[in-house]
Amino acid sequence: MTNLSDDRALVLFSAGQDSTTCLAWALERFSVVETIGYDYGQRHVIELAQRPAIREALARRFPQWSTRLQMDHTLGLSALSAISETALTRQMELTFDEDRIPNTFVPGRNIIFLTLAAAVAYRRGIKHIVAGMCETDYSGYPDCRDDTIKAMQVALNLGMDRRFVLHTPLMFIDKAGTWEMAEALGGSALVEIVRTETHSCYLGVRETLHEWGHGCGTCPACELRSAGWTRYRSRQKA
Repeated sequence: MTNLSDDRALVLFSAGQDSTTCLAWALERFSVVETIGYDYGQRHVIELAQRPAIREALARRFPQWSTRLQMDHTLGLSALSAISETALTRQMELTFDEDRIPNTFVPGRNIIFLTLAAAVAYRRGIKHIVAGMCETDYSGYPDCRDDTIKAMQVALNLGMDRRFVLHTPLMFIDKAGTWEMAEALGGSALVEIVRTETHSCYLGVRETLHEWGHGCGTCPACELRSAGWTRYRSRQKA
């Protein structure tokens, strides 16, 4: 039987603001931290190129984390793109359905991500799985809700006969709070890594560096990130 180590964590790491903040959160808490990312034919495939750059920046700027940050795993999931008719996997206009869920929602994506992460964690003897889902300040994706994550933990533990722990440090904070968490974890140095190195824009635009980071400035991800930055800066000045 595979024993799960209580001092090891696997972070779902897309190179976005949320997952990078969660990676820093895990590096503060666990002796060994591995990362996992997915190539599922996303339009913003640029995020995959940013993953090693961010890992390198974290290790260089925070020596206390460098020995903890270990193996990276990248899995191909082309089937997810093949079965998805969404603006995140197709060249189509960004719209909302009647329930105000954007057509960037990829059905089953986070459920698949967590299942595969647990399979890797099982093999690697990792107990803790960390992900950046949030239901406070988000795009309305149902697989980001706390109830979904709790249900996934039960299903994974039953299905693999292990006791994984799914952590979602951002679940109940807004995007301003995510910036604040980055500052609390790593000061202005981590905020600057998040601002300049991470990628959240759904359209994959990276040519323009705004005050809040790279992006088109108009897609739902950019709007959330920009609004969160504005609130974060306002709270700093208050």
